[in-house]
Amino acid sequence: MTNRKTLKRQYLETNTRAGVYAIRNKITGRALVAGSTNVQGTLNRHHFELRYGQHRNAKLAQDWVEHGETNFLFEVLDMVKPSEDSAFDAAQELEMLVSLWRQEIPCLGELGYDEPRSEP
Repeated sequence: MTNRKTLKRQYLETNTRAGVYAIRNKITGRALVAGSTNVQGTLNRHHFELRYGQHRNAKLAQDWVEHGETNFLFEVLDMVKPSEDSAFDAAQELEMLVSLWRQEIPCLGELGYDEPRSEP
């Protein structure tokens, strides 16, 4: 049986990955597309905040209440690939990936939940 100390150690040793994620409303088609240096953790935070009525994006929170949890899709779209190149800039790569995915998935204005920056 795993104890609390072991679980905490495993959590702290888990490597976080930068990437692009989307939260999509299956009914309206609205989407939030953004990036984070800890993509899975950020998606988990969004889900938690929506579930408990604490989300900072009013339009997304309102749709969540109106349409229900089952009508939302949370997904990791892309991950920043690690590189051994000393000139590699992970933050710049993440920004580029977010930009590319925002062209692929309509997510601005009435089509989206307007989240114009990457998150930590």
